[in-house]
Amino acid sequence: MIEILQAWADGQPPHSTDLELLEQWELSDSKQAILWGITPENIRRKLQGRSHLFYRLFQENLDFPILSQQLETLWKFWLPFATQLAESRQQLGRPLVQGILGGQGTGKTTLAKVLTQILSLFHYDTISLSLDDLYKTYLERQQLQRVDPRLIWRGPPGTHDVELAIQVLEQLRQPLPNQTIAIPRFDKSLWQGAGDRISSEFVTGIDIILFEGWFVGCRPIDPQQFNSAPEPIITLTDQQFARDMNEQLKQYIPLWEKLDQLMILNPVDYKLSKQWRIQAEHDMISTGKSGMSDAEISQFVDYFWKALHPELFINPLIKNPKLVNLIVEINPDHSLANISRNQ
Repeated sequence: MIEILQAWADGQPPHSTDLELLEQWELSDSKQAILWGITPENIRRKLQGRSHLFYRLFQENLDFPILSQQLETLWKFWLPFATQLAESRQQLGRPLVQGILGGQGTGKTTLAKVLTQILSLFHYDTISLSLDDLYKTYLERQQLQRVDPRLIWRGPPGTHDVELAIQVLEQLRQPLPNQTIAIPRFDKSLWQGAGDRISSEFVTGIDIILFEGWFVGCRPIDPQQFNSAPEPIITLTDQQFARDMNEQLKQYIPLWEKLDQLMILNPVDYKLSKQWRIQAEHDMISTGKSGMSDAEISQFVDYFWKALHPELFINPLIKNPKLVNLIVEINPDHSLANISRNQ
């Protein structure tokens, strides 16, 4: 299969014999066939459409490279998912908001870039909006930290401008004719890394909104669960911090209700996010830039796990078909482990 995809990526047009081989491969995995609505009756039409998109994508002047090791992910996940997004947008009859929940290293940024490019082939304009773009200003967070000194990092519940986020998503979902919408943007490098809001991006005619972040869609849980929480929630102080962040999360529920769909990029082991963060820092330091030590990164990641622990907040979402439409499991090497849909 990879040989066929590589040939297409190198400019060889799809051939009928290629599709015959791919049909056998697709139908051999019944779970994935069901996931993407493939049946023996429609498979040729479906794969012709997907192969056409694949080939066209490599004829475009892409803003980013799609590597050889990503070709299988492109075929098995990015292309069929983008196709379903386009179909959902058409059926909805208004701009679609797709939530993307994923931690460090799960591929949120790459996914958003690829989906935007593929959806342009459907003549749909797509925009990425991150939870990070919706932080309160530097001055507001300074004031917040004086009230609650535990908020040493931006990121936990309470450090975002939720009212602004709701307003922006509502404007994107129900735009007025020819309305220009201001999209908040955030520069993490300002104020010695504390970050601050910068000039907005102005858009019109957006069809699909990809709203991503490390706790997008997470709901408050029973506070009793923090009495016997997993590490690094160890001390009574840790437990109280977790309870307070859980309480802050209630403010975000009206924002999550603006999502039309929610998918989860979920590592096979949540602890991989720390390894990936350390590796990313090593890669950055190797280019000559300054960065954190492994111990500092570990402390940094632990802080966020103390605020919203993946086992406590993401696992309940995975089991809730009313809230989540797709779960993508990520292997340690960032490849796909499994893709499933809540029933």
